[in-house]
Amino acid sequence: MSAPAKPASALAPYASDPAASRGRRHAEPESPTRSIHQRDRDRIIHSAAFRRLQYKTQVFIFHEGDYYRTRLTHSLEVAQIARSISRSLGLNEDLAEALALAHDLGHTPFGHAGEDALHEAMAPFGGFDHNEQTFRILTKLEQRYAAFDGLNLTWETLEGTVKHNGPLAGALAGARALPESIRAFSRDWDLELASFAGPEAQVAALADDIAYNNHDIDDGLRAGLFTPEDLAEVPLVGPSLRSVRDELGPLEPGRLTHECVRRVINAMVNDLLTETRRRLAAAAPRSAGEIRALEHPVVAFSEAMREKNRGLKAFLFERMYRHYRVNRMITKARRVVSELFGLYLSEPRCLPNEWRAGAGTPGSAETARLVADYIAGMTDRYALDEHRRLFDAYARS
Repeated sequence: MSAPAKPASALAPYASDPAASRGRRHAEPESPTRSIHQRDRDRIIHSAAFRRLQYKTQVFIFHEGDYYRTRLTHSLEVAQIARSISRSLGLNEDLAEALALAHDLGHTPFGHAGEDALHEAMAPFGGFDHNEQTFRILTKLEQRYAAFDGLNLTWETLEGTVKHNGPLAGALAGARALPESIRAFSRDWDLELASFAGPEAQVAALADDIAYNNHDIDDGLRAGLFTPEDLAEVPLVGPSLRSVRDELGPLEPGRLTHECVRRVINAMVNDLLTETRRRLAAAAPRSAGEIRALEHPVVAFSEAMREKNRGLKAFLFERMYRHYRVNRMITKARRVVSELFGLYLSEPRCLPNEWRAGAGTPGSAETARLVADYIAGMTDRYALDEHRRLFDAYARS
């Protein structure tokens, strides 16, 4: 049984109050032992899409080693950071945790390489976006309940999922495209796509950034893509390494890396809390709705931290994401996804029976959308096995 929800009196006035939730699209009795957002979190954890994250990788394909992060371990790290930040700010921890656990459900196998390949293959049919795919999973593709498709999550969880990176419509959206499935859903149940998300979704988005950068430092060092000496002049990481060595002296590589990464995470979290409290004091919001109505996010890093973060990302892009070993994995991953898509699109009869039943004619937009849903749900291992079964004449079907 989950711990009891934090009472409304313990929440900040600008937090999302579970007692004031806009509810679910399909009415159903609520749990007597869990808050409405705890129940959202539990439905996400028990979903098939969440279980598959165990075998979907971030940078390294699953057979490269057991130690590297997967989408599942990353999501758990994001949830832990999001809960800690939310607790410090008096926000709804359960909603923040649900959003953190859901944010990567729509990712393809093989990380961004797989997504890029699927987006390219889907270009004639509107493209592919993992955030839209997450929304499709939550509202349509998970088919577990007798009364509805999807998980029937609360308005706050769905709204935060689609808008955690900012507005999707209106003047504040910039050039960001509005995916058709989100547009259609919002016509029936308004997700207020032209405004920012509530504070918990904003926390989850930056918790993702904190976790992503820091576990890539850890994984990159362990994989030998760069050394601690290479990080000496990198913003955030270089000063952290120096402080660890000054205070603790020589350490074995694993301890050095862990001490460095935990200090970088602490620095980023503390900066976010300081800047967010400054913005909250300036805006003085009295509700989560007033935070949504602002023309800027209220949860943010300071400008100095944003600049350091850009420097760290630039290092990781050059030394990790473009390392020749990673490039080779990317090339293989893109080929697997592209070839699977092309075969299924032209020959949908090769799909498993439960998927083939929903396909349209070969080459049609209807078939392309179904094939994208099928491939996006694959784990790294399943995609490799399926590619071998379909393209190796000696493999058993």
